[in-house]
Amino acid sequence: MNKFFNILISLCICFSLTGCFNNNFENGELNIFIPGEYISEEVVEQFEYETGIKVNLTVFESNESMYTKLLSGTKFDIVIPSDYMIERLIDEKIIQKLDKSKLTCLDYLYDGVRNMDYDPNNDYSVPYFWGNVGIVYDSTLVDENDVESQGWNVLANPKYKGMIYMYDSIRDIFMIGEKQLGYSMNAESEEELYDVFDWLCNIADTMKPAYAADECIDGLAYGEKAMGIMYSGDAAYILSENEDMRYFAPESGTNYWVDAMCLQVGAKNVDNAYTFMNYITDYDAAYDNSSYVGYASVNAEVLRDIVLPDCDFDGNEAYIPREKNANDESFHNNEETLRIMSELWVKVKNK
Repeated sequence: MNKFFNILISLCICFSLTGCFNNNFENGELNIFIPGEYISEEVVEQFEYETGIKVNLTVFESNESMYTKLLSGTKFDIVIPSDYMIERLIDEKIIQKLDKSKLTCLDYLYDGVRNMDYDPNNDYSVPYFWGNVGIVYDSTLVDENDVESQGWNVLANPKYKGMIYMYDSIRDIFMIGEKQLGYSMNAESEEELYDVFDWLCNIADTMKPAYAADECIDGLAYGEKAMGIMYSGDAAYILSENEDMRYFAPESGTNYWVDAMCLQVGAKNVDNAYTFMNYITDYDAAYDNSSYVGYASVNAEVLRDIVLPDCDFDGNEAYIPREKNANDESFHNNEETLRIMSELWVKVKNK
């Protein structure tokens, strides 16, 4: 009996140690501050399994809410902001320079996401996803010729009254007005901003659009509205769910954006952060992550392969953003302009 009991105890200890090995993450942890629905859980689990590093994800709703959280003193290892916010975080010394000797992932990057204006040598950031903003529309309800000939102004076409989602994003919605009126999306002139305000007010008064955030994704995919403003990655999902949907970026210009991984000043798990940056940008993880999220990969080979025949985004016109349009721009940080737009946007939505 004692011999059997000792064997049983040994087996229990063995199983316990195995559980500790699998679940206690012997190589520490990693704290990531990331937009919601922006990473594959399976990719995270695989990273944890392969590296023994526990990943803690904290989600933010906007670049501005992320910035406020960082100012409060909360510390993360990796933060994933957009271009204009990276510019601000560099200026305010909230993120730190990267040690490129620890980054193999820079070799995999697609040329279109390298050396962006906000970080010309990728000294502070490793691109994560990229895209643009365009119009998603139901081709059975909205005339393709209207969209392509009128551009952003199709949002003011009375034929589509009550059928439109306006994305509740201050910068992006002012951007479409600026581009429709022939201005830069980084316009600083109050006169130009008020011109855009008038254009948006006209749409609010005459078209009765629904102002929404992420809920407009399913709303468009399942036919609640016929047209809306959308980020390209969300559009790629909608097109994959509904074969009647189309995506178009007007020739007058749009927002060409890149979100990137940055290392916060005071990060505690720096080596683990570099390990993650390299892992998530390598081919297999980058492919799976892009397939799940829907946004364009920054890995050049993934970007090539994922749209091949019978692959995940074969024939999906929203997946790879347009490049080399002279009217496309990226946002730059301007706090005063954002303040004015924020005040005007509240007035538009209260129409």
